[in-house]
Amino acid sequence: MVRAEPLDMPTVSRRKTIAFFIVLGAISGGLAIALNITWVIHWREVGMIVLGLIFFSVIIAGVTLNTIFLVRELRRSEQHDSFINNVSHELKTPIASIRLYLETLQNHKHLGDDQRDRFYQVMLEDTDRLLSTVEQVLRAGEITQARGRKDWQVFDLAEITHESIELARTRYHLEPAAMEYRNHSVGSEETQVVGDAEQVRTAVMNLLDNAVKYSNGAVHVAADLAAEGNNVMLRVSDQGVGIPRGELKRIFRRFYRAPQRIKSRVKGTGLGLFLVRSIARHHGGDAEAFSEGEGRGTTITLRLPRRHS
Repeated sequence: MVRAEPLDMPTVSRRKTIAFFIVLGAISGGLAIALNITWVIHWREVGMIVLGLIFFSVIIAGVTLNTIFLVRELRRSEQHDSFINNVSHELKTPIASIRLYLETLQNHKHLGDDQRDRFYQVMLEDTDRLLSTVEQVLRAGEITQARGRKDWQVFDLAEITHESIELARTRYHLEPAAMEYRNHSVGSEETQVVGDAEQVRTAVMNLLDNAVKYSNGAVHVAADLAAEGNNVMLRVSDQGVGIPRGELKRIFRRFYRAPQRIKSRVKGTGLGLFLVRSIARHHGGDAEAFSEGEGRGTTITLRLPRRHS
């Protein structure tokens, strides 16, 4: 059984911050009440009223800001706790599955070759899931610390997209028609990009994984690649659960997860689309999402600058 170790320092820090804001709010409220009483006693003294009004306005502003910061801190704390729970689940589940199959193989020496092969295949898929989760967390740490453009090279986004499509089809056992790839460029020069090929590969795989996970029922994903002006555009569309318009700008935030009714059916770390946009912006591009609403699918566009000849 694998247990996630609690992150003591960040948790204590958040609790101290929340406690500070609560105490500050209580003190500010007490000062505001005391100041109101002072106004009643010295209501004839105009100077005191003006001065009191100024201080009262400052205190009210402080209480308002304090409330805003407190709410943000509480939300951040909830997101952090949710992230820990999600990562723990994503790590524990495949490990428990692998252990179960290994114990079965150990205790049943006379299993047939076909059954053994099936067990091995399931364990390989579980290790891929483990590796994917670990890579997501490591990539999130790397991209937030990346500043320079060390070891950037020229690569073909069309080639990376094609390889990622094939890998996604294999990983999710999809027929070719379930995940279509359309390259609208004239030649490879139109889709050449300068950057970190592995980072961009991670972004493309996250787009495809996201489209498959949030498909509603049968999977039908389309990836369209085209050169537009000075950019290369990769649009990944699905016919899945869709995104409410009010959530479109939030889905690229770190630790963001879909609404609860959807989140309960889809597991993840909340880092996938955060990595997509972070990697795109690190390369001078961006990522955007479009959806007509819940149940109407989603299109996410990855934009990267083309290589200048």
